[in-house]
Amino acid sequence: MNTFDQLGLQENILKAIKELGFENPMPVQEAVIPRIIENNTDIVALAQTGTGKTAAFGLPLLQLIDPDNKKTQALILSPTRELCMQIASDLNSYSKYMPNIKVTAVYGGASIEAQAKQLRAGTQIIAATPGRMLDMIMRKYADLSEVQFLVLDEADEMLDMGFEEDVQSIIESTPKDRHTFLFSATMPSDVEKIARRYMKNPETLSMGQRNVGATNVKHMYYLTHARDRYTVLKRVADFHPEMYAIIFCRTRQETQEIADSLIRDGYDADALHGDLSQSQRDHVMKKFREKHLNMLVATDVAARGIDVSDLTHVINYQLPDDSDNYIHRSGRTGRAGKDGVSISIINLKEKGRIKMLERQIGKPFSAGKIPLGRQVCEKQLYHLIDRMENVNVIEDEINDFLPVIYKKLDAMSKEEIIKRFVSIEFNSFLEYYRDAKDLNVDESRERGDRSESGSFTRLFMSIGRKDGLTVPKLLGMVNEFTNSRDLKVGRIELGDTFTFIEVDTKYLPLFMASFKDQTMNERPIKVDVAEDQTSSERPGRSSYGGGRGGDRGGDRGGYRGGGRSSGGDRGGYSGGDRGGSGGGGYKKSYGGSSDRPAYKGGGDRRSDSSRSATRSDSDRGGSRPSGGEPWYKEQAGKPGKKKRF
Repeated sequence: MNTFDQLGLQENILKAIKELGFENPMPVQEAVIPRIIENNTDIVALAQTGTGKTAAFGLPLLQLIDPDNKKTQALILSPTRELCMQIASDLNSYSKYMPNIKVTAVYGGASIEAQAKQLRAGTQIIAATPGRMLDMIMRKYADLSEVQFLVLDEADEMLDMGFEEDVQSIIESTPKDRHTFLFSATMPSDVEKIARRYMKNPETLSMGQRNVGATNVKHMYYLTHARDRYTVLKRVADFHPEMYAIIFCRTRQETQEIADSLIRDGYDADALHGDLSQSQRDHVMKKFREKHLNMLVATDVAARGIDVSDLTHVINYQLPDDSDNYIHRSGRTGRAGKDGVSISIINLKEKGRIKMLERQIGKPFSAGKIPLGRQVCEKQLYHLIDRMENVNVIEDEINDFLPVIYKKLDAMSKEEIIKRFVSIEFNSFLEYYRDAKDLNVDESRERGDRSESGSFTRLFMSIGRKDGLTVPKLLGMVNEFTNSRDLKVGRIELGDTFTFIEVDTKYLPLFMASFKDQTMNERPIKVDVAEDQTSSERPGRSSYGGGRGGDRGGDRGGYRGGGRSSGGDRGGYSGGDRGGSGGGGYKKSYGGSSDRPAYKGGGDRRSDSSRSATRSDSDRGGSRPSGGEPWYKEQAGKPGKKKRF
């Protein structure tokens, strides 16, 4: 392995990075830095997040910039404010001994006038988000006529967030003879299109295979009932007392609900999603970076650009829609050469997706055993003893108190003192987990139960997303109103103003009676049998694809949506309720609803309907009830607010 001294960097840069603790270059740095310094080719670099890309392009750019020329010579585009600010901060650190180099961060959520003033004063390097940069260009605050180097960082995420047109407009505002360096964790078709259109015979450097997971991340899953998902999350957190993790959810509402539940149950957690203001986001991220929070619950979109190098875990509370999102999630841990763990909490219906992810990212998943209550207590107890063993004793300040303490404890033996000390801190954990159930699923038994189950009946309900309904809320209502442990729910299709739900036919009278006279937001909930029963007459075929079900989703399906028959739902994992001319549904009128989420709008990319929380393997339903109150044993709280040792 080369050292930084052997990569052709000049002395004032080497001095700065050595003070920052840089020792040996990471693979992407070793490959990219000399090629950019040679300044004779465009580069496409495929590398996971957290592999040192900022230094890979930042160090050679600083060396190539003319410090006597105050015009902008390099532009670095990145998808999020957080990443943009991090890049600018890193470049300022690298250029500590280059006093004439100026780096300016340009991003939304801050005063455009203040940023424009910095640009007018002269800056050689701009780190920017696409939206604000294009605004600067349109207002003629930024002059890119002398840009020699263009960097597209996290290009796949940038385009995935809907910035393709902005990026193209910005590129076309730069000179055609510039050099372009594109960095991306994956290489989807839209990124390839940008490379073909705007780059000149680029050299492709791949740190590992395309579109695969990071090499130093262990992938594992816990199999449980959907109703126990939140309890499993808490148990995993308790089993890893030093956990520092991001927990990924699919929707903003679910993200906030899970964070609120964790906070209520005594965990140091908070939420990060698109409904927060920029000041709220900054406050949450500051707490998380300073480790005042152990867990950050986030959507995929909100987590983009988070640069935290020492996460121990990534937890997929819900699996993402596609493998690229999973790659980005898992790439948040195992960074900077450290090991990390990506944990997915799944139910039986989702197990097939694990096999699919294994094929797509080229990494095996190990099946984990959800810790039993006794195992959690043992882990926490030993962690407490380790902390006591390694605590820093401030002799000068404590010595004055010791004589009285010794006198009070004089009548006790060493063993008695230890037992009482441990009990003070540990009794609440022992009590909480005393009768904790085994949350692991016996697959053979569950398959047997399902094979004996009856058919499902498809019902129309007069409530939907506009009423604040989510799949977990609906399942919580089913739990609460029916009070049955045996009622099984199949496919759920969530629309804006209505919902289709499949219910075990044997329990249809109970379901109908339980929802009679019920209301949501003071509006009566009407439940009727849907006229089209094609898809619901077949137990076990309420699949993640659309149309006629099955793992491949009928005519056009698979996990990316599917068939045009049986209700016309094209949801799957890649869409919302796009409906279709295949129609169907209640009284032949609801199947064509167009509730398609905007993929390019910068939101969470998906509606609740894409969650397709279908299962006949889940006795009582979902991960959270309506209203967020505890609804099963071991749900209500963590053992004491400050008992996270």
